[in-house]
Formats: sequence, C-alpha cells, structure tokens
Amino acid sequence: MSYGFVALMFSALLVGLASGHPLAFVLGGLGVIFGLYGWGPECMIIFVNAIFGVMNNYTLVAIPLFVLMANFLTASNVTEGLFESVRYLLGRLRGGLGLAVIMVATVFAACTGVVGASVITMGLLSIGPLLSYGYDRRLTAGLVCAGGSLGILIPPSIMLVVMAATAQISVGKLFLSCFTPGLLLAAGYSAYTLILCLRHPERGPAMSPEELCRVPLRQRVIGSLVNLAPPGVLILGVLGSIYTGTATATEAAGLGAFIALLMSFAYRRFSWEMLRSAVYDAAKTTGMCLAIMVGASAFTAMFLGLGGDEAVKSLIAALSLGKWGVFTLLMAIVFILGCFLDWLGILMIVLPVFMPLLREMGFDMVWLMMITAVMLQTCFLTPPFGYALFYIKGVAPEEMTLQEIYAGVVPFVIIIVLVVIILAIFPGLAMWLPNLSNA
Repeated sequence: MSYGFVALMFSALLVGLASGHPLAFVLGGLGVIFGLYGWGPECMIIFVNAIFGVMNNYTLVAIPLFVLMANFLTASNVTEGLFESVRYLLGRLRGGLGLAVIMVATVFAACTGVVGASVITMGLLSIGPLLSYGYDRRLTAGLVCAGGSLGILIPPSIMLVVMAATAQISVGKLFLSCFTPGLLLAAGYSAYTLILCLRHPERGPAMSPEELCRVPLRQRVIGSLVNLAPPGVLILGVLGSIYTGTATATEAAGLGAFIALLMSFAYRRFSWEMLRSAVYDAAKTTGMCLAIMVGASAFTAMFLGLGGDEAVKSLIAALSLGKWGVFTLLMAIVFILGCFLDWLGILMIVLPVFMPLLREMGFDMVWLMMITAVMLQTCFLTPPFGYALFYIKGVAPEEMTLQEIYAGVVPFVIIIVLVVIILAIFPGLAMWLPNLSNA
C-alpha cells in the first residue's frame, strides 16, 4: 500500500466522522469500499473472519455484566449515605467538600466501570451541596467531571476489557496495572483542590462550625465506615477474585453484577421496572460497543491486508523518531483525537496501527495499554466533545455555563498529562501489582 492510499483511507475516515455518521458504519463502510477497490470480492471472506473473531471473543462477555453491575449500583443509590458521611467528616477543611467528591467518586469508580453512571450520580449528589456552601462553579464542575471520569480507568472498567481483548493480553493484569494510576489521579485531584482552596479560601470554603455540630464526630466516622462497607464488599469480590486467580474477569463481572443486585435489595431500591431499565440499558451499551468493534474489524482487516501497517512503519522509520518518539506520537494522537471522538473510536482507530510497531520495539503491552488508558481520561474532559462535560451540563443548575465547565476541567486535564509523564518515567509504579498477581 502506498502512502497516498493510507492518506486516502484516513482522509475518508475523517470526512465520514465529520459528516456526523455513526462510527460503526463509517468504519465498516470504508472497510468494504476500500476492500472491494483494493482487493476485489475476495475481501468479504476476510471481513467475515475478522468479525467472527470479535464475536467469538469470550472476554467481551464481561462488558454487559459490568454495565449491568453499574446500573444496579446507580439504582440502589449506594453513594448517597457515603457522600453524606464523608462530607461532614471532611467539612472543616477548606476544600473538604471537594475532597469528599473525589473520595466518593473513587470508591464509586471501583464499583461501576461506566463513566456516564459515575459522572451523573456524582453530579446529582454533589453539585447542589458544593454550590450551596459557596464553592466556585468552575472548581465544582472540574471536580465532578474529573472524579466521575475515574469510573472508566479504575477497575473494573469496560474500556479496559475492550483494550485487553484488542491487545490480546490478560484482562486481570490490565485491571491491576490501572489500579495505582487511578489512585495517583485521585491523589493529584485532591492535592490540587487542597492547594487551590488554601490559597483562595473563597473558592472552596469550609463548612461552618454550626453545621458541623449537627453531626457528632463519632457519628461521622462510624457513618463513613458503615456506608463504605457495601462498596468494599463489591470491590473485594470482583478485584479480589481476579487478583487471586480464582476467577477470570468475565466470571468476576458476573459475581459483581450479582452482588450489586443483592445491594439493590438491601437498600430497598429493587423493583421490576428498575430491573427492566438496567437490563435494557446494558443491552444498548453492549450493542453500541460491539457494533463499533465489528465495523473497526472490517476497516482494520482491510487496512492491514493491503499492507497499511508496512506503509505506516516505513513512514515512522523515515521520521527517525526512535522508540520513545513513537510512544510520544501515540500519546499526542490519543490526546488530540480525544477532543473529537470517544474512547472506543480512538482505540479502534489507533491501536491496530501503533500496537504491532510498539510491540516490535519492545514495549510491555500491559504497560502500554495502561498508560494509554490513563491518557484516554482526557477524552471525557477535553472540549468541544468531552462526554463528561455534557453529562454535567445536563444535571447542573442553569447558572453554571458550558464555558465555566470547560474552564473548570483544564487543571484536571493537566494533572492527567503529568501523571502520564510520571508513569512513563517510573513504569514500576503501575506494574508492581500485576507482576505479583496470578491473574
């Protein structure tokens, strides 16, 4: 394949996306068009084999189960009591309510694996209290968007399942490698909030002593621990079974969905309507993911079949970027595409092109997928099309403008990039846990 043909394929892809057509049909349609043009009718056999490979991937069964788990948790409102207790526990600190948002979002992220559920739930819970206590609207928006977006990084996560299936690596090891980066991001968000509110108290004031006196310290501590127990059981059940090697990620997803269903009974939130809605939403999300993966398989099969990977290798070799230059190029492309595409589209377009090349260069695929997953956090926060920005706008009061939301997420995007740099310099920070596991 010539450089011109590669450029033509990707130019057609950009035109298709810019025209507003669904990504699955753009990828699949271009795969068929270029396949017929470059190979002939025989390309249909390649498409069928590639698509069958996706449909026959047992790992992907975890996607509907994790989505179902997230839906059950959202319906049970398990975070309400936890947020109420933690915000009183940390309320005497400047920025304490912001820390409470990050802490509860981190716990909820380890239970859901779906950004929409995390961001909307945290928005409904925390935007009202934060604004009522005088928090800056930009800081409020940034905290909820960044904290809620941790749901796609901290395992269990449907994004990590897709990445592991695409890279053909252990889901369990990828889960464990992303645990520390998720906590690093949460720590970075918390540190920024504390420093900002110490320097500018008016942006994140402490709760008044009169308000704090309503709930004794003992009750705050006990309430936090009691409300942390159900999510803790779920996290231990899912991640513990993967870490010890007693269950695969798919089996652990089934266990998590079952525990989450039991929690909806325990919190007296179960109803047949809730069950119907949760299952229907899981089916829609799964269908969307698999449709994109099928279309991407057709596009990738044709791109690789016509020698596109060799053309890209030759182009990168001509640029003389070196091992870390290619890695930096990958991170830059992921960041830029994150302004316009969702995580699944980025993965399906970028990974098939870069992954074989970086594997040949000696990169650990688990580490590479982990650090790519961290950078993909930005795709939920970067204007103009970051999903978390619009989730928040949908549940925020009218006085919180989209411009304030955009401005509020900028510091958190910078923190994500800094964490990527730290993980690139010190890879052992993330890899020590998967290296110890039996997953």
